[in-house]
Amino acid sequence: MTDTIVSSATRETVLGFDRPFVLIGERINPTGRKMLAAEMKAGDYSRVKADALAQVAAGAHILDVNAGIPLADEPRILAEVIQLIQSITDIPLCIDSSIVAALEAGLAVYKGKALVNSVTGEEEQLQQVLPLVKKYGASVVAISNDETGISQDPDVRFEVAKKIVQRAADYGIPACDIVVDPLVMPVGAINDSGVQVMKLVHRLRTELKVNTTCGASNISFGLPSRDGINAAFLSMAIHAGMTSAITNPLHPSVVAATLGADVMMGRDPNCANWIKHFRQPVEDVDGARGRRGSRRRRA
Repeated sequence: MTDTIVSSATRETVLGFDRPFVLIGERINPTGRKMLAAEMKAGDYSRVKADALAQVAAGAHILDVNAGIPLADEPRILAEVIQLIQSITDIPLCIDSSIVAALEAGLAVYKGKALVNSVTGEEEQLQQVLPLVKKYGASVVAISNDETGISQDPDVRFEVAKKIVQRAADYGIPACDIVVDPLVMPVGAINDSGVQVMKLVHRLRTELKVNTTCGASNISFGLPSRDGINAAFLSMAIHAGMTSAITNPLHPSVVAATLGADVMMGRDPNCANWIKHFRQPVEDVDGARGRRGSRRRRA
């Protein structure tokens, strides 16, 4: 059994093979969001606060936090945003940056056990990021690419993931603290990319015995009605063994797909999480009954 624990000062989220699927909210990311990027660069974090609270309300279990803004002081902004979010919610965070100094700035102020996003199989990255993960007692997302780029051969991506797990062990980081991203390619461009991911996730679970995550929306890039593709992908990925995904919890179809998959996989005893998420508040149900009764009386 492999459990990956991510925590704030007061709350834990656990990724595991037989545990409910973990949604990692992707919205706090200025990439492709010009208004958010401008506000964050200017020190205005009101939209960050609103996005954080909205994702938690929608069902996110972890929030990914990224401050990658060109020509901005990313380490400072990332640290400030982490402190802000931890002041308004106790949900655990995933600290997301390709800049090592920013990762360290975020880890230095973080309260709890963070998930670091990410490390690749590139030698320079391994030497810079893994010591930070060990120093701060964090978990880390391992991206299945290296100096040769992203291979379209899932066996090559598996070997890169295996290398990262082995190198992490050299630094005293156990496999339970490695969450592998097998890399999801757009199915509109590579028609068997979904099949590739399912096979790779199964191998990562059964052979490496590690938890997994992905950027789920990558699968639907370039296609219409993307939410439907994303939802179908997530349901199937959960069956294959995927234990988390970085995605948008504000899309109801995506949340429903993951909660429904948990029910079908026997990971939601008595359908409690499904019922909690979808059942109407008692006062709304009573009000609706009262209104229906009134209509019948008028008839």
